[in-house]
Amino acid sequence: MQYKIQGDPFPTLEIMLKKGESIFSEAGALAWMSEGLNMSTNTRGGLMKGLGRALAGESLFMTTYESQSDNAWVTFTIGAPGRIKEFTLEANQSLICQKDTFLCAQQGVSVEMHFRKQLGAGLFGGEGFILQKVTGPGTVFLEIPGDLLERTLVSGEKILIDPGHIAFFEAGIKYDISMVKGIKNVLFAGEGLFLATLTGPGRVWLETLPLSNLAAKLKKYLPTKSG
Repeated sequence: MQYKIQGDPFPTLEIMLKKGESIFSEAGALAWMSEGLNMSTNTRGGLMKGLGRALAGESLFMTTYESQSDNAWVTFTIGAPGRIKEFTLEANQSLICQKDTFLCAQQGVSVEMHFRKQLGAGLFGGEGFILQKVTGPGTVFLEIPGDLLERTLVSGEKILIDPGHIAFFEAGIKYDISMVKGIKNVLFAGEGLFLATLTGPGRVWLETLPLSNLAAKLKKYLPTKSG
């Protein structure tokens, strides 16, 4: 498999497949493709796994594209201005991702829901109890609204983040929620009551344009019905 990511800020992912190679994606991600691809859609792993992915922000069904020739290709696009980030994961290596981050992957990669163990993180983290977990082996492609910044945390190092700005992080990172201190900060800072706390060691990737923030900005300019 070979691939090419191009375009800014509306990137495309073009994947070139040899005969017998295949890639699977979330439903609706396809933009265009060549002849010579066999396209099949199913729940990938059974109904319960499909429902789990749906709870984690993905579609119930996944679509597989298998090449019938040595020069077939398929192109995917993302749903908002942003980035496509690729990772080659080793066996049992995992990333914990926000909902609706998965775009496509090689056959060896698994996509499943991931529960936050901390009650506070689930109730007040801004995205609910459930995240996505992608596990290798294989290459996975993730879609991120806005730009993407990487931070490496040493053991015990903490970073406080608006939960919507967390794109994904390594499985060794500890995730929790802390309350904003100071009544004036709570009432007038506009950041809400809680911030996410990520504790190292490990890497975390931050997105600059959470879709919830963009939607809130656009909502002010949308027409409303009069009483």
